[in-house]
This record gives sequence, C-alpha cells and structure tokens, in this order.
Amino acid sequence: MGGSHQDWALRAINIIPMLLSLTVHEWAHAWSARRLGDDTAEQQGRLTLNPFVHADLVGTFLLPLFNIPFGWAKPVPVNPARFGRKVSMSGGMALTALAGPLSNLALALLCAVAIGLLFRFRPDVYFQPGVQRLLSYGLTLNVGLAIFNLLPIPPLDGSRVVDHFVPYRRRDSWESFRSFSPLLLLGVMAAGGMLLSRPIGLVQGLLAKLIQTIATA
Repeated sequence: MGGSHQDWALRAINIIPMLLSLTVHEWAHAWSARRLGDDTAEQQGRLTLNPFVHADLVGTFLLPLFNIPFGWAKPVPVNPARFGRKVSMSGGMALTALAGPLSNLALALLCAVAIGLLFRFRPDVYFQPGVQRLLSYGLTLNVGLAIFNLLPIPPLDGSRVVDHFVPYRRRDSWESFRSFSPLLLLGVMAAGGMLLSRPIGLVQGLLAKLIQTIATA
C-alpha cells in the first residue's frame, strides 16, 4: 500500500509541469496576439501566467495522474481582424499559433539545461525522486506538446501556419482536407505513439546530447 501511495504521489507531481507548460503555451498565444495589436485575450483576462485561468479539469489535471504526456487548456481567443496593418490576418494567425509550440520547446530546453547543471553540480538533488520526475516529465511533456501542436491538422497550431502559406489555387484542396480534420485528429490521437515517436525521439535525442555536454563539460 505504501508503494501505491508513493506512486500516486509521484504521478501528482506530473500536474506541476503540465500546469506550467499549458499556461506558458496559452500565455504565448495571448502575448503574441497582443504584440500584433489584438487585445481580445487581454480584455478577457487571459494575458496572464496565472495557471488557473487557463486550466482545464480533464486536460490539465486528470491526464497527468495517469502518466499521459499530453494535455490541453482552455484555448485563448484571438481576433485576427484586430491585428495591426503591418501583418495580414493569416500571417498574424500563423505567428500567434507558432508562439505556443515554440514556448514549449523553450521550456523543454530549460528542463534539459536544469538536468545537466544539477547532474554536474548537485547530483544529490537531481536524484531525489520528485526532482528527477519533475524535470524528466517536463522535458518529455513539452517536446510532445510542441510536436503534436505543430501538426498541420485543424484546429492544431500547425494548421494556422499552413493556412497562411497555402497558395490560392490550392485553397479548395486545403478546405477539403480541413473537413476531414476531426477524423484525422482522432486517428493521430489514437496512434500518436507510432506517428510521433520519431520526431519526438529526434528532439529528445538532441536535448540528451545537450544534457550530456553540460553534465560532463
């Protein structure tokens, strides 16, 4: 029974990086939209790093308890009609969308640097179960969130980027593809491990080399 309690305690630690990762992701959307002239998210109180403003009960709190390195938060509202004149609506939406996954990659990088530094200078701290779990899960989670959200499937962030670059003559094909997006998204979520394992593994491999470099420099 004690081991079971400890296991659930470690799983509960997963909520911390999930809450942080999704909060930063949504804040990045709101911040980039505000920089482009749209204050919709700010007016609704979403331009904040307060995690409970963005959190979703299932996607933010329950999934981490089952060791699922995936989740979601309440989407930030963006009104492209309010972007400044220096950027097109589709271009602004692409930049705003891209900010989310990039923020997750930045957090994964920070986790890797922290692991390397602790492993080198304070291994006694790093090998504490809670610390190791927090940083390793945070790295894995943020890489997974970044790669998943960059997929060009609506309503994921990657589709906003593709939408900006699709030429006019291909718009009909793109719109036809969009109509199947719910089924495609379900398929990706069902077979996510197989479809995303290679790009996730590639990024994690690069971060592992960074950790090794820092830890042994």
